[in-house]
Amino acid sequence: MTQIIDKSARVSAIVPARDEEAVIGACLESLAQQSEILEVLVVDDQSTDRTAAIVQQSMRDHTKIRLLQTHGLPPGWVGKNYAVSLGAQHAQGEWLLFTDADAVHAPDSAARALAIAAQESAALVSFSPEQIMETWYEKALIPYIYCRLGSRFSYDDVNNPYNKSAAANGQFLMIRRDVYESIGGHASVASEVLEDVALAKRVKNSGQRIWFGSGQGIVRTRMYRSFASLWEGWKKNLYPLMGGTPEAIGREYLRTIGPVLATYIAAVTTGALFGKWLTALAMFLAGATATAVAYDGELRSNHFSHSLVRYEIPARLLFARLLWASYGSYRRGKLKWKGREYPVGTSRASNG
Repeated sequence: MTQIIDKSARVSAIVPARDEEAVIGACLESLAQQSEILEVLVVDDQSTDRTAAIVQQSMRDHTKIRLLQTHGLPPGWVGKNYAVSLGAQHAQGEWLLFTDADAVHAPDSAARALAIAAQESAALVSFSPEQIMETWYEKALIPYIYCRLGSRFSYDDVNNPYNKSAAANGQFLMIRRDVYESIGGHASVASEVLEDVALAKRVKNSGQRIWFGSGQGIVRTRMYRSFASLWEGWKKNLYPLMGGTPEAIGREYLRTIGPVLATYIAAVTTGALFGKWLTALAMFLAGATATAVAYDGELRSNHFSHSLVRYEIPARLLFARLLWASYGSYRRGKLKWKGREYPVGTSRASNG
């Protein structure tokens, strides 16, 4: 098939895909229709489902879509990093847009990213996608995690060139090609599980500006479609995202469980010591209301519906248990993701 490429377009979209048959069609459709996108390079990372067949069908509808294949994972690489690195080697655009197969883009997502890059003189632009949540555990855990991330990596700090804070979201990460190559590309972060944050740090440390912001109305995603995949996905990321040290995890536990535990202890103690159980109940309700009001404020500031506040208690419990599981994986030195096992907490993150 002869490929027709608009040379006036400037963006090469790169989509790593490993067993993504349920979502990749919508992703490719949303990318291929954007005039700013020169080409869409899908890198099939040894999928065992119909991912490649769906991409080939999309290629018949959109000539700018191309399919690449990985053939094994070299030692020292995380699978996604190797796949997108391969895509970058074949890309022709002056901007590289790395995006996940479960991301669905608004018709102007690339145009808006380019406009921000021009306005802010940024070499890297990244959006934190709008989250689609359907189950109770998604509605509990995902907003709580993003609220915690919002406090650790505030957009203002990240976008301030004089602040060392750096972050990005790999579901939409657009970087100028020359800057990407100058910092060593994904080969420089080959073993990093949090490759998006690692790339952002390298870009900022090189003296280039980065811009990170909300993707509401620009790009959306449903990250996980089962409890098992949600647990496995966040288990690989949560420990390093929350600081990556036992001390940082201890502080997160105090913040997550501390207010609920303190409210419960104060209420029970009041009832037991003074026999004033109505007073104890009122104290418990007052404490619970205070934590709920605080969480409601966090939800709103992170672009989540205030109705999700009703999931606060299960959110705290799930987060605490998941954080402990993530810490345990890193303490043992290995984690699993999409059928592969990666050493973590060492200098190399892949056994191939």
